[in-house]
Amino acid sequence: MNNLACARKAAWPSLFAMPGAYHQLLNATIGHLESLKQRGVRYVDVSPESLLCLAKPVAQKTTAPLIGQATPKVVPQRTDEPSVYDSPKLPVDEKESAMAKLRDEALACAKCEHLVATRTQVVFGVGTVHADLMFVGEAPGLDEDNEGEPFVGAAGQLLTKIIQATGLDRDQVYIANILKCRPDTPGKSFGNRKPRPEEMETCFPWVRRQIEIIQPKVMVALGGTAVEGLFGKMPSGITRLRGNWQAYRGVPVMPTFHPSYLLRNQSWVIKRHVWEDMLQVMERLDMPISDKQRGYFQRK
Repeated sequence: MNNLACARKAAWPSLFAMPGAYHQLLNATIGHLESLKQRGVRYVDVSPESLLCLAKPVAQKTTAPLIGQATPKVVPQRTDEPSVYDSPKLPVDEKESAMAKLRDEALACAKCEHLVATRTQVVFGVGTVHADLMFVGEAPGLDEDNEGEPFVGAAGQLLTKIIQATGLDRDQVYIANILKCRPDTPGKSFGNRKPRPEEMETCFPWVRRQIEIIQPKVMVALGGTAVEGLFGKMPSGITRLRGNWQAYRGVPVMPTFHPSYLLRNQSWVIKRHVWEDMLQVMERLDMPISDKQRGYFQRK
């Protein structure tokens, strides 16, 4: 067996024993070795000590950054509010009635006069109030403003595919935005703009109450604006924050790129980053993960 084949063989047995970042690092290593093989390379300089390290299992999960990923950053927490889980968990029927009541109140909201003047309707949220997984975006766009449901445009269709790739359906999660009204774009009916801090602060009580009613086990913050809405001013951008667990009042939060960013940037690396974030979410929820799922968006 040649040197390259030995390296690949040593990596494979420990691949499925190593969770999180180690698993992803080994995936990248094996992919690189495979690409070398396809280019005709048959030997690489690998010491016996390195082969032993590759084959050695890791006992604990780790959130260590991947190669090329910045050191994990922690977002300042909202220390003035108790844990979401401190409130008694509502029975099934009370959860549904509480969310219905909140929805009725939100649909009548007129706190931001400039948004009331330009919106078609309030875009409250969609999904099951019994969800273990909740997605939080930034604000409705034109399609969402017309339909009255978050994430129904091109970015929403991509989000649905991401959800389905985990093995869940859209109606098994809950989806909401920090801002419930489409940000006004005078003279640009087809454009979107980022919500202003004061708009997010005014609207935040609605999503805060949604989180309290649902009490999800995990949340995914879609994009930097969603992270800013949940935690306030960020110490760094979403590129450095993504993939690193945060916590909103005791609820684990995984920041990742917004689906619209994936539509603008078709790089397989960016797609893989988002999928790695979702793999962490699946692990946190103790969801089954197949070998096929672990290999999504990896360069062949």
